[in-house]
Parts: sequence; structure tokens; C-alpha cells
Amino acid sequence: MNTQKINPDNFYDVIIVGGGPAGLTAAIYLARAKYRVLVLEKEQFGGQITITSEVVNYPGIGKTSGKALTDTMRRQAEAFGAECLIAEANGFDINDYVKTVHTSRGDFNCLGVLIATGAHPRTVGFKGEEEHKGRGVAYCATCDGEFFTDKEIFVVGGGFAAAEESVFLTKFAKHVTIFVREDDFSCAASVADKAKNHEKITIITNTVVEEVSGENGLDYIRYKNKKTGEITEYRAESGDFFGVFVFVGYSPDTQLVKGIIEMDDRGYIITDATQQTSVDGIYAAGDVCIKPLRQVVTATGDGALAATELEKYVATVQQKTGLYAKQPTAKKLEEPSVSKENSIHSSDETFTDEMKQQLEGVFSKMERKLLLKLFLDNRPISAELEDYMSKLADLSGKLSVDVVERNDTTNSAPCVRVFLEDGSDTGIAFHGVPGGHEFTSFVLGLYNAAGPGQKTDEQTDKEIKEIKNPVDMKILVSLSCTMCPDLVIACQRIATLNPNIRAETYDLQHFEDLKKKHNVMSVPCLVINDDKVSFGKKNINQVVDLIKQI
Repeated sequence: MNTQKINPDNFYDVIIVGGGPAGLTAAIYLARAKYRVLVLEKEQFGGQITITSEVVNYPGIGKTSGKALTDTMRRQAEAFGAECLIAEANGFDINDYVKTVHTSRGDFNCLGVLIATGAHPRTVGFKGEEEHKGRGVAYCATCDGEFFTDKEIFVVGGGFAAAEESVFLTKFAKHVTIFVREDDFSCAASVADKAKNHEKITIITNTVVEEVSGENGLDYIRYKNKKTGEITEYRAESGDFFGVFVFVGYSPDTQLVKGIIEMDDRGYIITDATQQTSVDGIYAAGDVCIKPLRQVVTATGDGALAATELEKYVATVQQKTGLYAKQPTAKKLEEPSVSKENSIHSSDETFTDEMKQQLEGVFSKMERKLLLKLFLDNRPISAELEDYMSKLADLSGKLSVDVVERNDTTNSAPCVRVFLEDGSDTGIAFHGVPGGHEFTSFVLGLYNAAGPGQKTDEQTDKEIKEIKNPVDMKILVSLSCTMCPDLVIACQRIATLNPNIRAETYDLQHFEDLKKKHNVMSVPCLVINDDKVSFGKKNINQVVDLIKQI
């Protein structure tokens, strides 16, 4: 065992790969027990549950959102001393007591590993599914339902998500048709009955989708009855389109450990009763494991059990090797950061006392003053933006506002562009009003523009600064989308590090022309140089990789 290469700063008792409910729960338990723990998350802390707008079955919590629930878990973990890092794990060295986790942010050493990478939405495979992702085929009702307001919506699936999300989609759709592959739903009757008894929902059983197609959105779908063989074709009226939402379960994100630990034929990790895998020192928890029920409550249970077993394992290895990581530093449990619930529309006041306190903490760290230049038109949304920016600037002497233009001819108003006090353009702009989930991303954008900004690793920083050609990034978002802010924050941070790069965010509710131009029916959507279009949430490294491909 070679311990000379171990960097104490990068040495942990346990590294958790995956920042969903299972991983965050394990981090709470381990850090509270005074073990140094690092949680790696490649995209967004919280996992798949963050796209669920309403959680009502988590014990002790009457009603909350998935994002609010997991945000609290993360703050708890960090309060006990756990460290959370956005980084993608891409390999392991596990042939010794000291294990190495290779990541996009460098290598880290540890004594124990927890795999809690969760799962991703499963595709069906019908003709046209891949081609029309983001342009008619969707996987998130919360993010994309609004795009199909007063349209027909078809839902593929017969489980809990299909039944529940179909009811949610009736808020937008003219009508919802559910294709259930078997004779009936596979979820609890209490959930299925809400869909069955809804006046705007039709359920067709024993049916599978064979093909979807369309030019400017989906206007054709073909489906087949499995029992009778009858094929049905549906075409939207001329000039109209519809949406197809796929809810057929999830596939485990276990490619990272394929060939390292034992898995079943579907790719789920095999564990014993203590959550240990086939390799000593490697445990697994949450949706990556073989289990009859995949819910937040079972994920947190897995995480708690795995953590307590890892405590015993690590203690044994410490005694054998004499290797001890630094003890974690506990801190006061922080209040929630400004979020959708604390948006500019959350109360009669523009900013509550709590929000003002949080904003004061951000503004006090800013190194330079910023000028917010407004480009307005005559719509009410422009008046709202001007009022909001003026009140935001009143909270800090580091912000000032200048109305540059009131008659926009570029179809980009209302817009706020962020400049340094000396007139230097930071490359950040928001078109619309940054409320909802984009309030936090806008404030972080100001912090990144003024400095010091969020820390990036040395390699990522180098790659960003080496980009020489001009890059224009348009981030097309919905204020109700929980996945959009991460992409916005990543793009804004890149723009503040390289003057050749711009990051302009658009609330699609107010920019129908962009939606039509790029045929956008799913958010977040990233358009690079008005040409390369990519859908879905991404971290800073994934955005940099896309830019480098141009």
C-alpha cells in the first residue's frame, strides 16, 4: 500500500457518487458521525425528484416540492461538514484499502465508496422518439407541459408517474390520452383512479406507440393494440401539433461501475442486506439497487443504512492502516437560498426581509460595482422588469440601473444586460423578468460578473480561457422549470471568464419567435451561435465540451 501519494486535502473517509436523496442522506449520517465525506454530483444536486413539483407522501412532510426537500437535505449535510462538489466521476482504482475516484475535477482518495448515481428516464424506442426529443417528445411534465397549452397530449406509460403526471398535464392540455401497455395501470388504485376518473383523460389499454412524426412539431402518431393487432393513426388538424410525454420508468446509471461490481442483467447493482456490493468497501444505495419500490423514502432508508455500515467499515480500515482523514467542520444550518418560493412574485413586497438578508450577503462579497442596462419595449413585462431592477439596485450601492432604450427593434426586449461600472460588457443578459427559478441564477450571475465568483477548477478555467472564436449562447428557459437554472448558471459563469463568449437567457413565455425558430418544445434549450441546438440540463464541463465541438 503506497500512502506517499495521498494528498491530505483530497483524502476522505468516504466518497459518495451521486447527490440525490440516497447520497445526501448518507452524507448527513457520515458527517454527523465525524467522518470526512465528499459528495460528487455531475449535474444537479437532488436527483430526479427535483422535477416533481409536489411531494405529499414523504413522512412528516405534509406537502413540498422535490427541489425544496432535497435542498434541505443538502444544507443538513453541509451543516454537519459534508463537502459537495459538482464533478463527474469517470473511473475508480479500488484494488487497495485506499481507493481513488477519478473525476472531471481531478483525483480524490478515500477508504470507502458509496454509489448512489440514481437513474434516468427510460426511452421506449418507437420510431421518431429520438429524432423529436425536445420538439414534441418530452419526459418532464413540470418543465414542458406549458408548451402544449390547449393541445392534445398523449402519454405513454402505465405506472405511478404516468398516472400522476397525466393528471398534472390536464392543467395545460385540451385533452390527455394515456397509452397503457397492459390491461391496467401497475400503480396503486388511489393514484390510477385519479386519472381514470378525470374528465379530460382517456385511457387506452393494451396499446403501444409505433411511430410519431411531424415537421414543425408532432402532427402524426400511430399506435397498435397488442391483443387485436388493430393499428390506429391520428393526425392533428392542419397547422396544429400535439405532444407525447413518455413515463415508462427509469434505467439505472451504473455504466460507471460496469465490470467492477456485480449487477443483474438490467444493470441494477446487487447488494447484500447492508447495502454492500460484491467489492469490499463499495456500497450502493437508492435507485441503482435491486428493490421492489423506488421512492424518495426508500432511497433515504438505503442511504442511512449504507452510511452506518460504511462507518463500521472505515473504522476497521483506519485501525489497519493508521490512515485518518481530516475531521469535518460543522457549521450553522443555513436557511434556504433564494428560490422559486422566494421569487419576486412570492409576496406583496418585491423582496421580503428574508430575501433582503440573503441578497445582502451576496452583494457584500461582490468585488466590483455593476451597471444594469435596460432595453425596453411598450409591453407590461418591460415595466415589470424596470420596476424589479430598480428595486434590486436600491438594495445595494454596488448596483445601478440605466434605461438605454425603450423602443427595441431587435425583438429582444425586455432585456437587462450586465456591465461593469467602467462600461465593460460581462456577456450576461436576461430577456424577460428573472423570477421563479431564475431569480437565484440571475443573482449568481451578478456575483460571478462582479467577482470573485463561483470557483472553477484549474483545468476547466484553462479550457474556457483558451476559446478564441466568438460564441453566442442563447439559453431558452421557462421560469417554472427546476432544471433550467443549472444550465443558466453554467453558461453565465463561462461568459464571465472569457470576453469572447456571451450567455443570454430568454424566458420563452415572451419570445414566441425564438420558440418557433428553433422549434423548441422542451426546456432548458441551449442554442450556440444560432446553429447548434441541445436540450436538457448540463453542468459547466458539459457546456464547455459542446462549445469545443463547434
